Amino acid sequence: MTATPESIALARTAAFAAADRLGTDIVALDVSEQLVLTDAFVIVSAPSERQVRAIVDRVEEELHTRHGIKRIRREGQASGRWVLLDFADLIVHVFAEEDREFYALERLWKDCPVIDVSAAVAEAGAPDAEA
Repeated sequence: MTATPESIALARTAAFAAADRLGTDIVALDVSEQLVLTDAFVIVSAPSERQVRAIVDRVEEELHTRHGIKRIRREGQASGRWVLLDFADLIVHVFAEEDREFYALERLWKDCPVIDVSAAVAEAGAPDAEA
């Protein structure tokens, strides 16, 4: 089983929103074959805790505006170092850069297919887009 077209669309919207608030190293993974709880992860880095919060707010706003969905849960907002946004079919991880390196989620989920979000990132005008 692979991520649904709806989940892929959500991941691309989240990637756009993150890039719009200057998130970097944006990666989307199809975790549907590994997890029953969700279809996709979007992983984003931010240079500061303030930027983490800005990205989180923008992702929530875009997913609600474009797709009419609201987050189910938000974890980590108080610390501002790693915020997890749960939208059921999509989970967005926004990390402070050094925390992302430490936790290295991409290594943990390295066997999962990548969802191409490069067009969404480029649309937001971000300087670096990863597939």
